[in-house]
Amino acid sequence: MNRTLGHILAAVATALFLVPPASLPAGEPPMVLWPQGAPGALGEAAQDIPTLTPHLPAKANGAAMVLIPGGSYSGIFEPQGEPFARWLNEQGITVFVLRYRLGAAGYRYPAQLQDAVQAMRYVRRNAGEWKIAANRIGVMGFSAGGHLVSTLINRPEDGEIASADGTDRVSPRPDLAILCYPVISMVTKPHAISRQNLIGAAPGDELARKTSSELQVRPGLPPCFVWHTGEDKMVPVDHSLLYATALQRHGVPYELHIYQHGDHGTGLIGVDHPWLGDLRFWLQAQGFVD
Repeated sequence: MNRTLGHILAAVATALFLVPPASLPAGEPPMVLWPQGAPGALGEAAQDIPTLTPHLPAKANGAAMVLIPGGSYSGIFEPQGEPFARWLNEQGITVFVLRYRLGAAGYRYPAQLQDAVQAMRYVRRNAGEWKIAANRIGVMGFSAGGHLVSTLINRPEDGEIASADGTDRVSPRPDLAILCYPVISMVTKPHAISRQNLIGAAPGDELARKTSSELQVRPGLPPCFVWHTGEDKMVPVDHSLLYATALQRHGVPYELHIYQHGDHGTGLIGVDHPWLGDLRFWLQAQGFVD
């Protein structure tokens, strides 16, 4: 996928995001993430109402995954949503696809992180209802969704919202994280579109560093599976290498796969690529797949 195609996909993703959630294909009806309205909502359109869409496996194994598609923080790229939810369902994992607020709709950091924190808390708080083990809830993201995954595990406190019902006492910490060709840095070879959509055209140095996930790693983060391709022209492989180096430095368990060939978006469902086999092997080792 070349750079021009990448921009086209981002535009398509933006258009798809404007379709009301109920009209999109889903395993179960989408659930409104903030029933009383998202914090700082700018309106009442679909783009202002984050949702979680459950996808239930035929034979659940008790593990769950919050799935976060990419789209440069300007749209939701649908091929990174439901198709991978179905693949995870085949492994016995219950999946919740997150549709989060976007920079294209006027939302800047940490609105997206607030949605991710709320999604994790919803799944964990309602684990019994969905027949999920509260200590087997992971998160998986692609591209800019991978950046959101990294901020969720690095700095969940930035997305904290106090609640009257005690929801804020439920841990938003994932038990593992999967980052697929992720955007990571806002200071080293940043992906310009994601950066502008997330933190604006001229962010201060403090904000740029706070949202550069390689600078925010600390001991005690959950195990991570990170993969990228060396030929990625949209989000350089340096992003995954920087993050893996930081994980290594802080003693965080991780597995890193750098595949030689393939541009950004490689490995979508329906494409012959070894990464899903590598991921399944890792998930078995983490106790998420039988």
